[in-house]
Amino acid sequence: MGILYLVATPIGNLEDMSPRAVRILHESILIAAEDTRHTGTLLSHFQIKTPQTSYFEHNKLNKLDYILEKLSNGDVALVSDAGTPAINDPGYELVKAALASGFDVRPVPGPSSPVAALTASGLPTDSFLYLGYLPNKSNDRRKALGQVSNLTYTLIFLESPHRIVDSLEDILFVLGDRQICVAREMTKMFEEFWRGPVSSAIEYFKSKEPRGEFTLVIEGKKKEERELWTEEKLLKAIKKELKADKSAKEISAELAEQSGWNKKEVYALVSQNK
Repeated sequence: MGILYLVATPIGNLEDMSPRAVRILHESILIAAEDTRHTGTLLSHFQIKTPQTSYFEHNKLNKLDYILEKLSNGDVALVSDAGTPAINDPGYELVKAALASGFDVRPVPGPSSPVAALTASGLPTDSFLYLGYLPNKSNDRRKALGQVSNLTYTLIFLESPHRIVDSLEDILFVLGDRQICVAREMTKMFEEFWRGPVSSAIEYFKSKEPRGEFTLVIEGKKKEERELWTEEKLLKAIKKELKADKSAKEISAELAEQSGWNKKEVYALVSQNK
């Protein structure tokens, strides 16, 4: 019975490929790749002859049985176009199916653009929230940003070059002029980390033609700036969470963070409304 390996690959610089990742790709009987042409270049560089099969968003369900059948005969490696598979790509479905079928799933850690940008951002790294790509349309973006506007965690998003300025303007409108790190083309020749307030980032990227893939690391809301919820709003949230069959301890911890209320006060209200 084979093992499904989640093999992280470079986000730009091929020197970031780990020796273990190279060995696993050599030894596997199959490589499931998001883009076989893209991965083919990587395999050629490291002289890896393992057969590939495509596994991407539009065929992820159709390919599950085939990959699981291969796992019955040996190890299979899953790779994305760049970085860690199953983060912002369809790998999750394969991992879930492999585990449900009794196969072992193991990571081969390596590059990850959200973590790379976060560690170099200069913003707090003790708690963060990664939310993938922002929505395409401005109204949807503003709604998504509004849902996390009161969180104190450092926020991480991905963005494409043709939407970067529009997204920064929506970030400024919803979140205010927070500190941001805009990471571009990480580990590549034109790698850039821009750090400063969102308003200045807008002017900077308006003045040049943005290129490459972007990772945005945004300061969370400062605790002293957070608006204290009214008791009415808090009670409404408590009743909603109780319907989700959560424990009083879980609810008080979550809502204390969001509402600005003391955890003990929230717990008391939860107990009264059970």
